[in-house]
Amino acid sequence: MLKTQRPAWAIRLQEERELRGWGPFDMARQLLRTVGVENPSLSRVRNMYRQILRWENGENYPGTWAPVYAETFGIPLHELFPEPPPRQSERLNKKKLDTLAQADVNVEISTPLHAGDDEMERRALLQLTALGLSAEAFGSTGEPVRQLLALALESEPRDLDAWHLTLSDHLHAILTRASSQARDGLIVDLVAIQRQLHTAEPDQATELRRVAAALSMLYANALTRLGQHAGAIHWWRTAKVAADATDDLGLRLMTRCEEAAFGLYGQRDLPTVIRLIDEAEGAAGTKPSSWRADLTGTRARALALQGRHDEAQEALSTFIDFTGDRNARGIMPTLWNENRVHFTASWVHACAGREAEADTERELVLARTQGYQYAANVRLHEALCTVVKGGAGPGAAQATEILAELPPAHQSHMILETGRTVLRAIPREQRNRPAVRELQTLTSGRHLIT
Repeated sequence: MLKTQRPAWAIRLQEERELRGWGPFDMARQLLRTVGVENPSLSRVRNMYRQILRWENGENYPGTWAPVYAETFGIPLHELFPEPPPRQSERLNKKKLDTLAQADVNVEISTPLHAGDDEMERRALLQLTALGLSAEAFGSTGEPVRQLLALALESEPRDLDAWHLTLSDHLHAILTRASSQARDGLIVDLVAIQRQLHTAEPDQATELRRVAAALSMLYANALTRLGQHAGAIHWWRTAKVAADATDDLGLRLMTRCEEAAFGLYGQRDLPTVIRLIDEAEGAAGTKPSSWRADLTGTRARALALQGRHDEAQEALSTFIDFTGDRNARGIMPTLWNENRVHFTASWVHACAGREAEADTERELVLARTQGYQYAANVRLHEALCTVVKGGAGPGAAQATEILAELPPAHQSHMILETGRTVLRAIPREQRNRPAVRELQTLTSGRHLIT
């Protein structure tokens, strides 16, 4: 949109920002600070950044954020926005703003519901915010809203086969789609399983609890990929409680294995991850199982990140040499597969600089992987190995290229965190190199535009 085509208020927003010497990311932090968010997450700042660009382009009116702009700039609202705004955007509800400021969800605000009643709009927004849905759903396809409406209208509960299919669908979404899309789809089914549990017959209640545990675990998975760690940790806990209520040892171990593994991506410090592994192994007993072996693989990765390469190699060997059934059947039979072994080996060998071994394992992962998540991370292992072998510049350039190839929606926290692992491996005296600085900028996420 040309500058002359934009509304006067959109031009004014950009001019006032530039007058103060603020870039769009600075503006995002200033607006969040005005509503009381002093240390926003990177994903929240990134989302606000994208919305600021839309507002300045005149694509949609700031609505609830208009008075925040006025307060941030120190300009009266009627002076900053002299034009009559769209009817819906005149309804500035402080409670909405407070809720959005406190919730660990996206803060993108487009023109909201076209309801004629303030209270209806407020309640709908608060419900979706409490569930973790982005308010952007109002201005896009509204698919999460449609699914919630369909849920309210359904009279028949889902049968168990349908629930098992639902779990497979969500796992596929997590591996192949943007993490925010996977999260929003999970929310709808978490609400549905809760409703069905209230009316379930005793012979189905236990299996539905198993489904609820698996859904909770997948939701923690999605939140981790979005970098929403506080929420993810709560959902790991919910998943464990739900699993423990079923007396299904495989399910109990699965939730604990996943919690420990995802903790490696900056969600927990490494000693805490190892403690989680120790506790899960205590719950596993002495009988060999694929999930017990998987805990050993997670231990190998944690030790490798700590630089304890001999111990990591020993744990990796134990993981590889597991002779039992590697297909962890149960409520999610496709969650565990042989790629976990090769991915773990790629990680451990790359951290130690064992280039030939890392190359072999990486190629095995790339030949078998589904979706973009594993593929991006295992390629970053190659860059990490290059750095460990002494090639700080080439390794940083390689990691930068891998990340830059990904669409912004696919640059999940877990992928960016692997990029940061590459960065941390670079000696301090070499971090002023242009390639290293570029990687540092890229892994901060400040460049992202969608």
